[in-house]
Amino acid sequence: MRPMATTASSAFRKLSSKGAPVTHLTSLTIADAREKLAKKEFTALELTEAHLAAMERAKDLNAFITMTGDLARERARESDKRLSAGQGGTLEGIPLGIKDLFCTEGVLTTAASHILDGFTPRYESTVSQKLRDAGSVMLGKLNLDEFAMGSANITSYYGPVKNPWKAKGRDVELVPGGSSGGSASSVAAHLVMGATGTDTGGSIRQPAAFCGIVGVKPTYGRCSRWGVVAFASSLDQAGPMTRTVRDAAIMLRAMAGYDPKDSTSAQLEVPDFEAALGKGVKGLRIGIPKEYRPAGLGPELAALWDKGVEWLKAAGATPVEISLPHTKSALPTYYIVAPAEASSNLARYDGVRFGLRVDGKSLDDMYAKTRAAGFGAEVRRRIMIGTYVLSAGYYDAYYLKAQKVRALINQDFTDAFEKVDAILTPTAPTPAFGIGEKSDDPIAMYLNDVFTVPASLAGIPGASVPAGLSADGLPLGLQVLTRRWDEETLFRVCQVLEDAAQFPLLPAV
Repeated sequence: MRPMATTASSAFRKLSSKGAPVTHLTSLTIADAREKLAKKEFTALELTEAHLAAMERAKDLNAFITMTGDLARERARESDKRLSAGQGGTLEGIPLGIKDLFCTEGVLTTAASHILDGFTPRYESTVSQKLRDAGSVMLGKLNLDEFAMGSANITSYYGPVKNPWKAKGRDVELVPGGSSGGSASSVAAHLVMGATGTDTGGSIRQPAAFCGIVGVKPTYGRCSRWGVVAFASSLDQAGPMTRTVRDAAIMLRAMAGYDPKDSTSAQLEVPDFEAALGKGVKGLRIGIPKEYRPAGLGPELAALWDKGVEWLKAAGATPVEISLPHTKSALPTYYIVAPAEASSNLARYDGVRFGLRVDGKSLDDMYAKTRAAGFGAEVRRRIMIGTYVLSAGYYDAYYLKAQKVRALINQDFTDAFEKVDAILTPTAPTPAFGIGEKSDDPIAMYLNDVFTVPASLAGIPGASVPAGLSADGLPLGLQVLTRRWDEETLFRVCQVLEDAAQFPLLPAV
């Protein structure tokens, strides 16, 4: 059955993705729930209990590594006290999921890796602390690809996450995308109202496209990386994953801000992103890069891209063909830079200070056995690639050359934004595919990020908006990119696409 095209403000569906009854509380958007909580139409505890019940019903999605029900109830009660006193924050009482890459004080943090078994931080990441300060309620820690390395959420030590969507007429379990697959799946299935994700080469935007939700990667430096388990430090960036553009704007404002503990954090005032909504795109110039039509782009996505151009044109924007000539070099550049930084960052996991330890005959033997047992195959592959490109004799040939190409990619975007205000592209070259379908072909898996990696290398903001359904009834996303620090224009364009697409908020039953 193909879902009806319902919007955020329309009537609630009667069934969940698993066919179980859904209360209207789990179908609310963050914006709607915030308003109704303020009017005391229900309590934060009732809202939390509804989501905890939904999480129990949908355990087979494997979206969570750790559920924190008791902690969520405790924080919901505290939110109710603040709401009663008229002291509620911008996200007061809103149930969220936290990707298990963010350190959370007193709560197991694993990065979906065996090597972090038993690691319970004594501190809170800056982003999750900001969300907590805004009054949000953490429901649990969400599954991901191990150390955020993957595009399908199949490399997790805790097992693959399932996409709540299924192809029409087929019972094949689909990947939710990665690495923020648990975040995307839980938001799409209405288990949480929003979730944190991290994006290194597309790990917010690509799973958002696969699961039919909104995913925003802000400008590098907009959100603090402090307390986030590192993959590639010059690329990693936290962002919100929600069901609507407005919700993403609300959540990003709470997450963002300068952090003196993070040397890459920008000392800039955080705009009111929500206030930018409703301004439309009249007079904006929208870049359409000719290099984003590779041979592997499916006809459905090409047609949706054309439709997106027409939607923006009808709203008063002007499409402009642009060239990003070094696009073809972005993926190989990324898969040199990111593994090199991962090789360095993951050297700290040695069995000495925290996490897994496998005893050996000597210190070196213990290191080797711990890392062999603790890291999965994809993480080991990227560590080896990264170590190789940083090694003597190969540093100049690979890593240094990749950094030079990265500078050219960045210049491509700088030149483009002298002519246009935003860029529109597909988010991913295909819809979601079956679990295990591409597991034996790392190159095919890496190609999932072909449209998202360039923006990550340039550090510019990008977002994926669900814009249509494939012939099989699976979500398809469009990507919007803007200048560095111009998330306000990003949200304006995304909202116009969202309003035009009228995308369904629940997967097909």
